[in-house]
Amino acid sequence: MKNKLISLFNWARQPEPIPESLNPRERTRRSLAYRYLRGNGIEIGALHTPLTVPKNASVRYVDRLSVEQLRQHYPELAELPLVEVDILDDGIHLETIANRSYNFAIANHVVEHLRNPILAIKNALRVLKIGGALYIAIPDKRYTFDRDRPLTPIDRLLREYRGTSNRSKRDYFEEYVRLVDKVPEEQVNARIETLLDMDYSIHYHVWTADTFCDFLAYCRDRLGFGFDIEEAQPNQDELICILTKQS
Repeated sequence: MKNKLISLFNWARQPEPIPESLNPRERTRRSLAYRYLRGNGIEIGALHTPLTVPKNASVRYVDRLSVEQLRQHYPELAELPLVEVDILDDGIHLETIANRSYNFAIANHVVEHLRNPILAIKNALRVLKIGGALYIAIPDKRYTFDRDRPLTPIDRLLREYRGTSNRSKRDYFEEYVRLVDKVPEEQVNARIETLLDMDYSIHYHVWTADTFCDFLAYCRDRLGFGFDIEEAQPNQDELICILTKQS
């Protein structure tokens, strides 16, 4: 009887099958989601591309803007089906969410948009129960429009976290305009002001797979964030990491 119960328990934990028709990038995403995500969770900034989770997982969607506001903020998404926003909150503080209230959190291509990613990771872990999973995907700058930008040093991230940064929001936007938009010199200032007025969601920070893993290890080992790195999986133009909360 005991062996039968163990067998049934193990069967229940088997990942759902992944459709063969999916492209390799999506198959990798789902494989990790099906392996680590279960119970109740949140996804931050899903917009029109929510992560597909297993049937035994339920997701509430978090964003800083309502769907109507998101359509105004991102005109390029006007005709796309955005997920309904369940929780209005920003991706850094998650102030409306109680400690240890969810089994998992998802942040796909989110932390690079946040000026203070260390605090964002700290708060994402805060809202997880012990053993909960944080699913993070970030773009690898080598394969995106960020390819010409310098890597974000950990010292800069620490200054943002500690509130000692002398780098202004305009400084971040100027780098973006010069190295991503690459507008003619005489248009740089006007383009910066346009994006600032929109409060446009640029990539504040850029990493490669290796430097992002170094960043996570620093948060764990030097800042004392209580998590293990279960996976660090390159996936074409991105890196997917699975962190599990230990304390």
